Amino acid sequence: MITSAQALERLREGNRRFIARLESRNLEQEHSRRLELVGEQAPIAIVLGCSDSRVPAELVFDQGLGDLFVIRVAGNIAASSQIESIEIAAQQFGTPLVVVLGHSQCNAVTASVDEQMKPLEMRSSGVGVIVKTIQPSVRAVLDSQPGLDRQGLVCASIRENVRGAVKRIKAGSDVLVKLLDQGQLHIVGAEYSLETGAVEFMEESS
Repeated sequence: MITSAQALERLREGNRRFIARLESRNLEQEHSRRLELVGEQAPIAIVLGCSDSRVPAELVFDQGLGDLFVIRVAGNIAASSQIESIEIAAQQFGTPLVVVLGHSQCNAVTASVDEQMKPLEMRSSGVGVIVKTIQPSVRAVLDSQPGLDRQGLVCASIRENVRGAVKRIKAGSDVLVKLLDQGQLHIVGAEYSLETGAVEFMEESS
């Protein structure tokens, strides 16, 4: 069985191929792989990413059919349904690695920043669950890094939102905490750059 360190290295290598415009698979190989996966799957990593059309995890990490268990939601938030999906892959398939993948120019984070920057009396009372989930990360950045301009606040909030999702995954699941304590699971945050195609992993995640 693959380890979390091996899985992480495969993702790093895949992203390097993506940046270099090197393809490791062709369509014929993927068709053959599809038949192999009919009865079972063994993804090497769980990726909680954003719904943004510019951030397809399989392409960004140059992985094929069956390699990634991908969960996508705007703002890569970790609400109950996303955490339950992570549990499924970690328990049923023994997937050893979770990557929370944020990205530059995230519209969900930008909307959360813009809402937070409004005067209190102008803020909407009907803010949706995604913006509400991201806003604590925005407030944390405002508290720790006062004086940032809007763009700086968006950039810092994207990273803080990834860290927040990692924390919510750990706090929201006894199943995942047990796997973490047993060394069977590793959770790491990462940010994908739309501008360069590179994924930067946040090594302080655990």
